[in-house]
Amino acid sequence: MSHEPSAQNSREAAMLILQRGGEPGQTWTLERQPLTIGRNPDCDIVLDDRQVSRLHARIIWRDDHYEIEDLGSKNGTHLNGRDVVGALPLRDGDEIQIALRYKLAFVDAGATAPLLLEKPTEVGLRIDTATHQVYVGGRLLEPALSAQQYRLLELLSRSAGVVGREDIVRAVWADAAESGVSEQSIDALVRRLRERLAELDPDHQYIVTMRGHGFLFENRREA
Repeated sequence: MSHEPSAQNSREAAMLILQRGGEPGQTWTLERQPLTIGRNPDCDIVLDDRQVSRLHARIIWRDDHYEIEDLGSKNGTHLNGRDVVGALPLRDGDEIQIALRYKLAFVDAGATAPLLLEKPTEVGLRIDTATHQVYVGGRLLEPALSAQQYRLLELLSRSAGVVGREDIVRAVWADAAESGVSEQSIDALVRRLRERLAELDPDHQYIVTMRGHGFLFENRREA
C-alpha cells in the first residue's frame, strides 16, 4: 500500500489533509491499515522537523472506525486540542496536531473535503505586535521566536532602511550594550532568525546583509 501524498479527492476512503506546516493541501488516503507519522524516513507520513519524534503517532483501523494513538513522542499529539492518551477515535472533521507544529484534518469516507485545502493567499511576513506572533504567507510561525529573535525582527521590519549593528545591540541586548556584544553574536542571531523564517518561506530572503552597513528587511511583495 502506498501512503504517498495524493492530489486525488477520492471519497471512497478516509483521508488526512495537511492544513499547517510543510506544504498545506497534501493528502494521504487511509486504507484500513496502520499508518505511522514521524520524522523517520520509514514512516508513512514523514514530517521532517526537529519537534517531531522519529515515531510520533499512529492511526489504526479498529472495528468500524479509525483511532489515533501517540507513540511516546517528546512533544505530544493532540486531537482537537486535547492530549492524545491511549487510543482515541477519529471522527469526520477532527484536527490532529503533531507537536503543535503540524495540523492534519481527518476526513471520513464519504464526507466532503474542507475548502481550506487551498494554500494561504496572504503574501509576505506579518507581525502581530499584541501577541508577538509572526505569520509568513498567512501561516503562523511555530514554535514562537525567542525573545531576542522577535526583538530583532520587529526592529528590522519597522525600519525604513538599513539597521546598523549598534542599533541592533541597543534593541536586542539593551542590558549588555555597555559591555559590548560581539559581531559573531549578532551574525549568529541573524542567521538563526533567517532559518526560522525559511521554515515557512525558503524561497525569499527577508533579511538582507548590507556589508559594512548592517541589515535590511525586505518583505515579500508577490507570490
